[in-house]
Amino acid sequence: MSNTQSIGFFDSGVGGTSIWKEAQEILPNEHTIYLADSKHAPYGFHSKDRIVALCEKNVEFLLEQNCKTIVVACNTATTNAISHLRAKYKLPFVGIEPAIKPAALQSKTKNVGVLATKGTLTSALFHKTFKTYGEGIRLIERVGEGLVPLVENGKIDTAEVRSLLEAYLLPMLQQKIDHLVLGCTHYPYLIDVIRQILPDEVQIIDSGMAVAKQLKNVLLSNELRTDDMIVMQPHRFYTNADNVEVLYTLLGESYDYMVMYKDF
Repeated sequence: MSNTQSIGFFDSGVGGTSIWKEAQEILPNEHTIYLADSKHAPYGFHSKDRIVALCEKNVEFLLEQNCKTIVVACNTATTNAISHLRAKYKLPFVGIEPAIKPAALQSKTKNVGVLATKGTLTSALFHKTFKTYGEGIRLIERVGEGLVPLVENGKIDTAEVRSLLEAYLLPMLQQKIDHLVLGCTHYPYLIDVIRQILPDEVQIIDSGMAVAKQLKNVLLSNELRTDDMIVMQPHRFYTNADNVEVLYTLLGESYDYMVMYKDF
């Protein structure tokens, strides 16, 4: 396996681009291929077996593109399928899960809010992580139903988004949370609206930079990092839904990339 091969990313849609951006900040020399399985978003309402099957399909596509490592840029996919993927495929995987550990260590009220999909909150890995790091912490969990489709359709700073977020977050405030963990890669795109609802003293935590740093460590430990600046083709983004323009909007003009529709 060559260190000049691409890094693969996949998510149940466009949300994992929030992770991709963090990775680009610290690994600017790496070429990437991103797969948005928007047709099946959100994964949180599928069964575990269905999630595993979708993840296998995504991995197979990225392997066909000759990727050297794969980032599972989806909380639900990670918590339900990454152990299976690591056992089945012979390349490094980097996953993502809600950042319970830093929230638990930093919380003064010992009340931590978690906004995530159903598939993440009910997964064995999520509960194992909380059991490991959450002693003395009370988790206030809410399923962010309806938020992923809105982000998928580019409806981010809208009255509908604000109404849903208020319904999910205001009850958490009543229970004295001082940290809010975002347990879905779509949710960082809603931080500006979330910040309008939460007081400044509530810390918002997502996993983006931690995942990017872990990706860097995995590349280094497997001798797969691209160290030299080389001329590359544009980063490639694939989606299987009618949201190509949404991807262009979320990614902006700071990167050299192309977005393509692919039916998979």
